[in-house]
Amino acid sequence: MHTQLRHLLTTRRDLLSQTWNGLGGLALGALLAQESAADETGSLFAARQPHHQRKAKHCIFLFMQGGVSQLDSFEYKPELNRVHGQQLPGIPQISGELQGRLSFPHAAVGSPFSFAQYGASGHWFSELFPHLAEHADRLAFIRGIRTDNQNHGPSTLHVTTGSQFPGHASVGTWVTYGLGTENQNMPGYVVIQDPRGAPVNGAAVWSNGYLPAAYQGVLLRPQGTPILNLAPPTGITNAQQRREFDALRWFNQQHQRDRSDDTQLEARIEAAELAFRMQTAAPELVDLSSETESTLSMYGLDQPETAGFGRQCLLARRMVESGVRYTMLVHGVQIGSHSWDDHGNVQDGMIRHSREVDQPVAALLTDLAARGLLQETLVVWASEMGRTPFRNGELGKNPGREHNSWNLVMWMAGGDVKGGVSIGETDDFGLRGVGEEIHIRDVHASLLDLLGLDDEQLRYLHAGRLRRLTDIGGSVLADLIG
Repeated sequence: MHTQLRHLLTTRRDLLSQTWNGLGGLALGALLAQESAADETGSLFAARQPHHQRKAKHCIFLFMQGGVSQLDSFEYKPELNRVHGQQLPGIPQISGELQGRLSFPHAAVGSPFSFAQYGASGHWFSELFPHLAEHADRLAFIRGIRTDNQNHGPSTLHVTTGSQFPGHASVGTWVTYGLGTENQNMPGYVVIQDPRGAPVNGAAVWSNGYLPAAYQGVLLRPQGTPILNLAPPTGITNAQQRREFDALRWFNQQHQRDRSDDTQLEARIEAAELAFRMQTAAPELVDLSSETESTLSMYGLDQPETAGFGRQCLLARRMVESGVRYTMLVHGVQIGSHSWDDHGNVQDGMIRHSREVDQPVAALLTDLAARGLLQETLVVWASEMGRTPFRNGELGKNPGREHNSWNLVMWMAGGDVKGGVSIGETDDFGLRGVGEEIHIRDVHASLLDLLGLDDEQLRYLHAGRLRRLTDIGGSVLADLIG
């Protein structure tokens, strides 16, 4: 019996020896899966089949930098107004920085704005969003979303890349990595930031991280040549430039033969070809002279308050028409008066911010729907966090709101989104979600699902680990999908 048992047992060395080929096969399979898209099509940018069928082929991600106050926009909390100026009653299961803030003297801050219900859905909107409220039945709200950090830098990264730490791939990068793009003359992933400046973390918000560099977001400039260094040199014809690009490509390919794992080089080869094609396509795409006066007015380009974001939204529609896969619009600059970070005087701040975006966002939804594009476009509204229903210290004359990673409110529209629904529930004061927690991972998994991508299948082998946008995995919000 002892001899037979010894044959059944194995040493650690024997186990590793016997399973080495199997483990190597798994790793090789993952690597081949990563490269298969480019190998089969000859281009990193070629359109690819989704994991499952969804209506949406494009995504427009509207990112409001600074932390939109959900309590002054989409969360009607009359109980908060009742305790205005008082300390909030004890709220269980609060931890971290938010618990610390509540342990100090504080005063509840009710919303200074009136709310009303709109559409058959009965969604609540504050008076600051009259144009967006007209689309109530198109919007699906997700309430009480939790992120892991309530500081701007980490939280901005968490919402836009799935991780609060730098170096990870952005949502748009994952989408273009999974689906490619339909227009080979434009980048698959385009970023149009606030014309007044960059968001917190800058280009890290649309970075490719550890994914191939070809999938990073490409920034469109608000003035002049839409993409830096895109214009051809003076006196160089297309034919001359084509010969130069052909020679450059040949040299790069020779150099790449012994460096097949260098994604930066691979991206430069692809980018050089794309840049040549974009020299004609990009300037035409950002030229709004062909748009009618009524369209320009609908987006608010004839008003100074709405002209900046109105142009961003109109360009986003044109990106969808041209086949760009993912367009990210950023409203807000760093942390200051041009962001949604209203620690003081939330009333005046929210009036100013909402006035800049309400009409343009509503116009974007109207325009997409009128052109039959909303059914194939997923539109997402996001910020990096919500705000607290209180401020620390005394109420003061013009109170603001603190950071709150426990109650981010987002909405989605278009594609297979079930318009009019509300996912998640928050407490009477709008401090946090109640019931089953909705994490930002779940929102990312749902966004991918609405574009036909399975977050468990959309993976990339990096540093010996299969990476995903949702990291340890998210749960698709089934009630969001119609």
